Amino acid sequence: MSIIDNRKATHDYFIEERFEAGMALEGWEVKAIRAGRAQIKEAYVIVRDAEMFVIGMHISPLLSASTHIKPDPTRTRKLLLHSEEINKLIGKVERAGYTLVPLDLHYSKGRIKLAIGLGKGKKLYDKRESEKQKDWDREKQRLMRSKV
Repeated sequence: MSIIDNRKATHDYFIEERFEAGMALEGWEVKAIRAGRAQIKEAYVIVRDAEMFVIGMHISPLLSASTHIKPDPTRTRKLLLHSEEINKLIGKVERAGYTLVPLDLHYSKGRIKLAIGLGKGKKLYDKRESEKQKDWDREKQRLMRSKV
């Protein structure tokens, strides 16, 4: 079940592979995400010292859940992946020029997971072509419905 989607990611990048990563979250962050107070539109993933971190993910704190701490809504959060997956991603990002983009937050077996995509940036003409294809698909669906 998806909590938040990053629709801008598929518009700006060709997503070639998807990975599911756990996140090191604090208690107030989990409560805020469950309440739907998170945003991943401007977030991005970096690799530092063979570890992966998500930067720019904004989680607005709940007033009732975070009374005894000073919450930082945009703190850097560590991603939890297997070392083989991290090594594979490091190789692709450093050598092949790929980018790691957060795609969505979702629940998996009661835990909050972040789907990250390995993608290449789209050029402006690629974005226009994608828009034309979506418009044509919509038009085809309309025509098919009107004939039936």
